[in-house]
Amino acid sequence: MKKLILPILTLFIFNSSTILAQVPAPRPVVIADSAKIDPSLQGQYQLLLAKSKTLNGYKLVNPARLSSLWNNAKDSLRISRRLVQTNNAKISSQEAEITALKAQIAGKDNSIATSNAKVNDITFMGMSFEKGTYNTIVWSLIIILALALAIVIVRSAKFIQEAKYRSNLYEEISTEYQNYKVKANDKEKKLARELQDERNKLDELKNR
Repeated sequence: MKKLILPILTLFIFNSSTILAQVPAPRPVVIADSAKIDPSLQGQYQLLLAKSKTLNGYKLVNPARLSSLWNNAKDSLRISRRLVQTNNAKISSQEAEITALKAQIAGKDNSIATSNAKVNDITFMGMSFEKGTYNTIVWSLIIILALALAIVIVRSAKFIQEAKYRSNLYEEISTEYQNYKVKANDKEKKLARELQDERNKLDELKNR
C-alpha cells in the first residue's frame, strides 16, 4: 500500500505545482522536530523524502508526515478552488460590466448619430435636405444668379453704349439740321432782299 501511495502522491504534487504556484502557502509545518521548513508543498515534499528512510530502493514514509503533507495539499487545493471561484465571480462581474458598457457606448453612438443627422438636416419650404445637399443647391443658385446678373450687366452696358451712340448721332443730326435751317433762313432772307431790290429797280424803270 505504501509503495502505491508514494508514486501517486509524487505525481499529484508535481502536476499540481504549476496550479498552486500562485496559491498562498499553507502554514509552516514542523515534522518530527522543531526546525522550520520551506512552507510550500514542494518544500514539504522534499523534506518528507529527506526524512524518509530508503529500503531496497523504496522510501519508507512516516504516516504522520504523509498525513500532514496530504492535509496541507487538501488545504492548498481548497484555497485554490476558492480563489478560482472568486476569480470566476470577478470575471463574470467584469464581463457583465463590459456588456453594460458596450450597451452604453452603443446607445451613445446612436445618440451621436441621431444628433449628427439632426445637425446635418435642414428644412426649407417644407422639404428636408442634408446640409451638404442644401449647400450645393444654394451655391448653385447663387452661381446661376451671378452669371445671369453678369449677362444682364454686359447686355445693359451694350444697350447703354448703343443708346449713347444713337443720342450722339441724333444730336449731330439735330445740330446739322439747325445749321441748315439757319443757312436756309439766311439764304431766304438774302434772296428776299435781292428780289425786293429787283422789284424796286423795276418800279423805277416803270416810273420813268
